[in-house]
Amino acid sequence: MPRKRPRAIDSRPSRNLRGLSRRWFLLMIDQWPRYEVFKQDREGGPIRNVGSVHAPDEELALGNARDVFARRPACVALWVIPATDIVSQTMEQRDSALPEPDDFLGEPGAFAVFSKQSHRQLMTYVDYVGTVQARSSAEAIRQGHQAFGETAGIVWWACPEESIRRSSSEEVAGYAAATSKLFRMPNQYHTVFTMQQIRRAEEGDES
Repeated sequence: MPRKRPRAIDSRPSRNLRGLSRRWFLLMIDQWPRYEVFKQDREGGPIRNVGSVHAPDEELALGNARDVFARRPACVALWVIPATDIVSQTMEQRDSALPEPDDFLGEPGAFAVFSKQSHRQLMTYVDYVGTVQARSSAEAIRQGHQAFGETAGIVWWACPEESIRRSSSEEVAGYAAATSKLFRMPNQYHTVFTMQQIRRAEEGDES
């Protein structure tokens, strides 16, 4: 009677285990802080918000931002800012907000101000417009509108300058575009376009 060949042991993880590992990984990422990402395509060009990443700290956030937003398109600078450090106001919220009592204001400091002036740039949420001296982010938004607001603006952001992690000149050297690969803008993907529509609809509801 012929002997049976020993059954090979499959060392690959089972489908259920792979699915469980993926769900655990996604859950872990969701628990990490969110960082808003700003990108500059060329020297002297605008610094624009292009999306967000999740990471346990600012260094890994900058690395994730590079992998997601600067792997193939041109890039000369990247910024990451903790989302919790950013104050956002629509034009209506800014105009109706009451000034903060002096007891709630800190010492004057440098604040970065960002604004979205129109819906023409669908891929851009806000642009960096400049820096002001203020005692709070809300005060910085009011000052930014006076200093940089050519139009009323749709949305304004502000955060302390010290919250911004900027890429260094050495890091920029690694941002060269991989031009040999096909690149698609995020709005070419149906899911991203749908999320942008939802985001704009929520802005309308808030106003």
